[in-house]
Amino acid sequence: MSAGTDPMRMTAVTCVKNEGPFLLEWIAYHQLLGITDFLFYSNDCTDGTDTLLQELANLGHVAHLSNPAEGRNYQMEALKDAKSQTVVQQAHWVWIADVDEFVNIHVGDHSFAALIEACGNPQSISLNFQFFANNGVEHFEDRPVIEQFTRCHNPDLWCGETAIEVKTLTRNDFPLQYYGAHRPFFKPKMKKRAQPEWTDGSGRPVPHRFLVAANPRRIRRFPAKGARAHATLNHYALRSLDSYLVKNDRGDVNRENRAFDDTYWRERNDPAWEDLSIQRHLPALLGQIAALKAQGNVAALHDACVAAHVARRDALLKTDAYRNMRDQLSTASTLPPQEEAMLHDLGLLERAQ
Repeated sequence: MSAGTDPMRMTAVTCVKNEGPFLLEWIAYHQLLGITDFLFYSNDCTDGTDTLLQELANLGHVAHLSNPAEGRNYQMEALKDAKSQTVVQQAHWVWIADVDEFVNIHVGDHSFAALIEACGNPQSISLNFQFFANNGVEHFEDRPVIEQFTRCHNPDLWCGETAIEVKTLTRNDFPLQYYGAHRPFFKPKMKKRAQPEWTDGSGRPVPHRFLVAANPRRIRRFPAKGARAHATLNHYALRSLDSYLVKNDRGDVNRENRAFDDTYWRERNDPAWEDLSIQRHLPALLGQIAALKAQGNVAALHDACVAAHVARRDALLKTDAYRNMRDQLSTASTLPPQEEAMLHDLGLLERAQ
């Protein structure tokens, strides 16, 4: 089904665990870009995330479900369930992303609709990540992430890799077998004429081996060079050092109790490039957040999440393990490990530092 003359409905699907302080910014931002519906799956929250989401659901802003996973594969179980949810089935487009990921659209009025038009209205659009560094921000502040973090790696090159992971916007007539976290999949061996029209963030056809998932290393990534003319995907995986410690404590929505080590931090803490373009949305974003806070008990529940986040930080820093982790990360090299190893081999490490 195509959008036709009906108003475009766009559904964002995401999974969360203890992301309470960051929910309102993410929802407000994506509302500005044209997302009309949200489907949140939460699991094992201890910071009030689920309570805030339920209030937002009661007010009609989101749909909120408990994650159906019985094992550890929270995200894939949720995406399997999402396929059957009305808010997804009735959407013209589905955007699957995490709450530390913000689409930065460079064309038209900077909306999803403008991106779709610029790309020629394909059945899928995959956008490359751009990883934003912590860049020395130690303390959590309750203000927009897109305002606080402005430095990233060279957009075309991350840790020596030209192929960078993507997230994907999918039209509802895509010949879907199942949703993946990074891209949808269609049935293998589908005839070429039946394969979907699929572009990158510049409106170019995605590489064939990505399209057909022929290369295990490239199932969810392709070269970013030249792929960002219309949009990129800002990924704030680190945020402040405070928030990173809390993130490390709770694990993530993919694998229960997974620890994020020094390598994960260093790979994403490359501050070589400054990009302020997403801040074009800041005035409207602040207004939209204020509008959400003015409804029901949203403001009080958001503040409770913030207080829980800070309290968890304080509790972690009473332990030797987390004090040592904080010291290690705050003094870690900002060179990605692969780049540092290369410079060391070339005898250039002291000069680079």
